[in-house]
Amino acid sequence: MARTPDAPSSLTLPTLHLCFDPEGDALLARDPFALVVGMLLDQQMRMESAFLGPWKLAQRMGTTDRLDVEAIGAYDPEAFATLASTPPAVHRFPGSMAGRIQGVARHVVVEYAGDASAIWRAAPTGDALYQRLLAIPGYGDQKSRILLALLGKQFGVRPRGWRESAGSYGDEGSTRSVADVVDPGSLQAVRTFKQEQKAALAR
Repeated sequence: MARTPDAPSSLTLPTLHLCFDPEGDALLARDPFALVVGMLLDQQMRMESAFLGPWKLAQRMGTTDRLDVEAIGAYDPEAFATLASTPPAVHRFPGSMAGRIQGVARHVVVEYAGDASAIWRAAPTGDALYQRLLAIPGYGDQKSRILLALLGKQFGVRPRGWRESAGSYGDEGSTRSVADVVDPGSLQAVRTFKQEQKAALAR
């Protein structure tokens, strides 16, 4: 039986604005595994839709208090792909993402006994946390640094050197990524930054 996840921090849970859905954001705030999955899905689609994916899955699985990591890891792959693909799908490419979500779930079960918060709870340094995030299936350098920055800026998870390990995403006052989104205005600022970066590369 899957355990109820620990909060990402021993402090008061943050009020997130990542999917701009009250129930979806509340799930991301209280369930570390849902947060990890939301970050996984945040590619090739709008940020808000990506981070709403965990809530869609939790609803369909009938566990709206959490995203059941053990159940997902043990799910029949074909059946889980169907669950992820049911309109509204959890991603633009729900079939392939379903497999990646299951890979993350199995990693959390094997390496952290099903407790995703353990990924960061006892990390002694920012670099140690970065390496743990980088080891998550489907995570690369950029995704790992962004989640590290998000944990530091909005969850109060700040092991020694966390800003440096997050790279430019950890900069105070930046508008580079989801780590900096706290309201509609900051979301637009992040979008503007990304558009400017894309335009600069196209020159």
